[in-house]
Amino acid sequence: MGQDKGLSDNNSNSNKEGRDWTTSILLFVLWGALMYYVFNLTPDQTPSRDMYFLKKLLNLKGDDGFKMNEVLVSLWYIMGLWPLVYSMLLLPTGRSSKNNIPTWPFLVLSCFGGAYALLPYFVLWSPPPPPVEENELGKWPLNFLESKLTAGVSLAAGIGLIIYAGLANADIWREFYQYFRESKFIHITTLDFTLLSAFAPFWVYNDMTACKWYDKGFWLLPLSLVPFIGPALYLVLRPSLSDLPVTITTTSSEQN
Repeated sequence: MGQDKGLSDNNSNSNKEGRDWTTSILLFVLWGALMYYVFNLTPDQTPSRDMYFLKKLLNLKGDDGFKMNEVLVSLWYIMGLWPLVYSMLLLPTGRSSKNNIPTWPFLVLSCFGGAYALLPYFVLWSPPPPPVEENELGKWPLNFLESKLTAGVSLAAGIGLIIYAGLANADIWREFYQYFRESKFIHITTLDFTLLSAFAPFWVYNDMTACKWYDKGFWLLPLSLVPFIGPALYLVLRPSLSDLPVTITTTSSEQN
């Protein structure tokens, strides 16, 4: 009978009733304030240079002899890894239990909009997550997102990018800071990285408690505060859903 209990049985009775809507209201206000700041208050002194940088980062320009700032290059590529990390955290344990709100559209949009695209989902999200059917674990995308290979590659790539930026000298970091003060593109991207890093520990905690792994994995929670590396390390070390039968519900045909 234990296998028939879904993820919705893993949280406390108070969580079953959904979270306090005060949190959603505050998150909505935060998202609105961020959108206003992004469109109206961020620096925009170098629009032509921003377009040039974007084309260089997208490899749309050939080798013209200009060397891109190493910190900016690292930031750009690590922002490409964040949607994968959030997908592994939100599917399936971060799915919303009410209003049939799908998670995947927000995750797809986060590939382009980062935290600015994920925040509306955080506003609408309501715990606990719906049950995971046993046959889901072998299907796309859960089989990919649950893979330790996927988690390991993400962690290794993130460590490499952070080391690459960390080895940059002081002049390169000062140049990046100057870009941050002048460029809308770099300013928004840096803020996006900060937001994703700030929200990640909550989703690590949510995944940990939904899987009833907090007693064993609690020591990873402080590490999740380390930007990108902490959440990625958690994804490598957490148990697979297939190893946690209390998180899985059998299909109706199997139950009959």
